[in-house]
Amino acid sequence: MVYAISGIRFRAVPSSVHKPLQSSFHGDRSTTSSLSFILNNNYSFSRKTLAVNVSRDSDSKSSTIAEYDKVLVPEDQDNSSSLTDQLETPDIISEDPESVQNLDDLILEDENKYNDDEAASSSIEDEDVQGSVVSSLVEVNTHTETEMASLSVDRKLKIVSDEVKPKIIPPPGTGKKIYEIDPFLQPHREHLDFRYAQYKRLRAEIDKYEGGLDAFSRGYEKFGFTRSTTGITYREWAPGAKTAALIGDFNGWNPNVDEMIQDEFGVWEIFLPNNVDGSPAIPHGSRVKIRMTTPSGIKDSIPAWIKFSVQAPGEIPYNGIYYDPPEEEQYVFKYSQPKRPKSLRIYESHVGMSSPEPKINTYANFRDDVLPRIKRLGYNAVQIMAIQEHSYYASFGYHVTNFFAPSSRFGTPDELKSLIDRAHELGLLVLMDIVHSHASSNTLDGLNLFDGTDGHYFHPGSRGYHWLWDSRLFNYGSWEVLRYLLSNARWWLDEYKFDGFRFDGVTSMMYTHHGLEVTFTGNYNEYFGFATDVDAVVYLMLVNDLIHGLFPEAITIGEDVSGMPAFCVPTQDGGIGFDYRLHMAIADKWIELLKKQDEDWRMGDIIHTLTNRRWQEKCVAYAESHDQALVGDKTIAFWLMDKDMYEFMALDRPSTPLIDRGIALHKMIRLITMGLGGEGYLNFMGNEFGHPEWIDFPRGDQHLPNGSVVPGNNNSYDKCRRRFDLGDAKYLRYRGMQEFDQAMQHLEESVNFMTSEQQFISRKDEGDRVIVFERGNLVFVFNFHWTNSYSDYRIGCLYPGKYKIVLDSDDAKFGGFNRLDHTAEYFTSDGWYDDRPRSFLVYAPSRTAVVYALADKVEPVPAKP
Repeated sequence: MVYAISGIRFRAVPSSVHKPLQSSFHGDRSTTSSLSFILNNNYSFSRKTLAVNVSRDSDSKSSTIAEYDKVLVPEDQDNSSSLTDQLETPDIISEDPESVQNLDDLILEDENKYNDDEAASSSIEDEDVQGSVVSSLVEVNTHTETEMASLSVDRKLKIVSDEVKPKIIPPPGTGKKIYEIDPFLQPHREHLDFRYAQYKRLRAEIDKYEGGLDAFSRGYEKFGFTRSTTGITYREWAPGAKTAALIGDFNGWNPNVDEMIQDEFGVWEIFLPNNVDGSPAIPHGSRVKIRMTTPSGIKDSIPAWIKFSVQAPGEIPYNGIYYDPPEEEQYVFKYSQPKRPKSLRIYESHVGMSSPEPKINTYANFRDDVLPRIKRLGYNAVQIMAIQEHSYYASFGYHVTNFFAPSSRFGTPDELKSLIDRAHELGLLVLMDIVHSHASSNTLDGLNLFDGTDGHYFHPGSRGYHWLWDSRLFNYGSWEVLRYLLSNARWWLDEYKFDGFRFDGVTSMMYTHHGLEVTFTGNYNEYFGFATDVDAVVYLMLVNDLIHGLFPEAITIGEDVSGMPAFCVPTQDGGIGFDYRLHMAIADKWIELLKKQDEDWRMGDIIHTLTNRRWQEKCVAYAESHDQALVGDKTIAFWLMDKDMYEFMALDRPSTPLIDRGIALHKMIRLITMGLGGEGYLNFMGNEFGHPEWIDFPRGDQHLPNGSVVPGNNNSYDKCRRRFDLGDAKYLRYRGMQEFDQAMQHLEESVNFMTSEQQFISRKDEGDRVIVFERGNLVFVFNFHWTNSYSDYRIGCLYPGKYKIVLDSDDAKFGGFNRLDHTAEYFTSDGWYDDRPRSFLVYAPSRTAVVYALADKVEPVPAKP
């Protein structure tokens, strides 16, 4: 028989219900007698607290104050992390600023004790010494030793915690500076002030009821599986469930063995004491799920906070894995994280498709083979896609099923840590492509209908469904959803040492229309109105606050196509708080131009697209990303050279006009994008050398409800890989494009021209098809004309002196025609030209980009450093 108090499971003596039911049942729990052991522990008795329960759906703006008594919790479980301490919160956050008033009047009777307990919990978990202290002091052979050890550990860890200062996130500011930065925001001040008031109110509520963003964002220390010296606690927020039980290999999948207890906040809990030999009740690597009786019926789900999940051979749904390897098997980070660079050069990548072979690659192979390549090419950051577990491989990682679990297709969590540590050793930042904009609609292994209700983590009804992506949309006004997502962002930074994020689908988050069938023209009325999801925007402000407060060197990049004003302004000043915005219009412009003849390209159109960004808001520019490489689209190289790439890329064969044009424009497009497009640059792996064809994930035939069939590719991996061997082959023309990209990256590394304050566009000649601009001490000259070359062509400049060529796209080693003399020196003459005080004469060959630098400032950059 099983007894339970507040979700802590007790067993009668002797116990017989744990007799193995399947061969997969592990451990010695069938012989464990733990009732007296549990009851001999010290308990912290109840105290009354107050909780605010605000209903969004209610017409009333009054707040309901609920009073409850805290349940008995063993002290060796750390009562500071007790469930009720974390749940003295509103279930739903109202958008109405008047819905919660006089917060100072809502005082917790024992707030000081609560905050002390939270700080103790935080510092205990953060201390590396915890494991050694626990292992040396605790033995579970007898009840007396256990009792004494519990007291000793509590005292010891309390001393340790008192010596650790809590992390501090700066408080909100006035939020008014945005009106100085952008005066066009003044007519929308009512909306923006309301948004900032919502943000400040939420910060205040989190401070009052959770002890601040620091404590609130450590939900993974309370929910899911947490290990203590005496056992394992499992908690799950599932208010719609009627019953819940933890099942898995460890108990023979018997739902009658480990039943859970629900509190008034809808959180289910169970405590599994250690076996008599001190081993955990759930062995490392065991499969686990939660079985719930829900309004939709009985269902088995992977725990929402699971840290690892796998797909067994021959099965479709994933299984949750209790991942808690022995200390000697856990990866220990050896290298410190690099500091944030002045300019950001990102290599966008996908671990699974990073092998030249038609297979799913691994974290280990990416670490050993791809990271050194990225470093050699001159990039200073790697952005990794598809890290969060996703059951559908072809979703490119964007239909996330398990938000806290790294994808098991590529290896184990510790192998991912090893990859990140190796990148840090090489001086590379590691950015994660994080998905908080939506979630997989899977019900068996995802969050959808987790507790049997439609509005659990997501908005109910049509508002919670993205019809184009076939995915669920989060309810950012839910307290527990905020806890879940903020904790998720912190988890990847804390546990895996990622250096920042690229937030996917931010446009979909910020608007209730999700950017679907909407054209953004730049009219400010499009940004501030009823179509704006204030809850989502406030969440983005909170998560940027959290990241930049606790991890000052971390970088956040938002994927926003709308051009939302103040997107990259700090939250203290009234902005949303991102460091960079992805300059998504550039790639679309290049595809638009590549569909036209050269004669139809307009220099002013190119310049406008590259420089059309908000003042004081940094952008990451790119000519193409993974989006342009997917099946149904083409890479820039394939748009330029098409089928000729199959037959005429070998150096021992004659080229064609299409190949010559394609190679020349491929280099020019990338350089002018880096030169003018933003303060950061991104390239998707393989595109640096003009990777042929497209990306097509393995997929079978899809049978639609109407009876039609969408043909698959016979589950082939042939086009789901990166042919790095093409870029490395000395006998192929791909090599020249790769060498040029490498030289371009190293030139930027040496002078940081992307972040130079000196930027001036002196010429955009529609007749000559010439563009001239300056970045720092460099002068860039682009001749896009298809036939005309210009000798003694005068270009303006700011600085006097001698200039030399530091990068030439026409260099033979870059696949060019070698029409320029790199030993030539170019001397300036005084006199205004193109609105510049000085100028010098150059030779500008057709379809060529050349970078000139003051001879005493920059040395020429070789193709191979």
